[in-house]
Amino acid sequence: MPGTGGGANMRGLLYFPLTAAFIVAFLFFVGLLFFLVQIGLIGYAYERLGISAHLIFPLLAISVLGSSINIPLKTISRPPTVTARVVKFFGVRYVIPIVGRGNRTVIAANLGGAVVPALISAYLLIKTGFLLRSALATVVVAWVVHRQVRAVPGVGIAVPLFVPPLTAAVAAVALGGEQAPAVAYISGTMGCLIGADILNIRRIVNLGPPVASIGGAGTFDGVFLAGIIAVLLT
Repeated sequence: MPGTGGGANMRGLLYFPLTAAFIVAFLFFVGLLFFLVQIGLIGYAYERLGISAHLIFPLLAISVLGSSINIPLKTISRPPTVTARVVKFFGVRYVIPIVGRGNRTVIAANLGGAVVPALISAYLLIKTGFLLRSALATVVVAWVVHRQVRAVPGVGIAVPLFVPPLTAAVAAVALGGEQAPAVAYISGTMGCLIGADILNIRRIVNLGPPVASIGGAGTFDGVFLAGIIAVLLT
């Protein structure tokens, strides 16, 4: 992690998880969202969840803008690395051990990709009472996602974009009954977070990033789309 001061650590927790190459794609995605809102699809999806229409834009804005904010949970120290350097002196080769500095990784929760979906899921669980069915559907999604994710250096865990929502939709239709939209959202978002990030937290730390963000970077788009698409598919 660059720097050891508190200010440097805080700067490492505030970043937008998209490279310059994705800015254009992000703007296109925002335009697509606007179009979908205009024709009522996203509004319909949230209404199916029982969420008031006047909360749709604030929730979308918090999710997208909150993807740049990571809330620190825990700091993990990695042991120093030991390498060897060979030195020649009067024809004799000496092996000199070199101990590198230990690094630290901050485990954080992404506001837009983890905290907001978790709060919405908790609200839906309380409202519907479908704890067991939602838990079973979430286990299914988490298992499928866990088998599909890939560890990408510099990104973390990358999730195939449409795997979480499609799996959540199938699981919700099979288990959710009249509350299939709510089960689809819960299992799609939480299953993606559990299967992609939480079950792979050690792999993420081993990649050596200064911040391991649950629901950030390669997982955010999967979580964000999982809830909306899964509800629409049901």
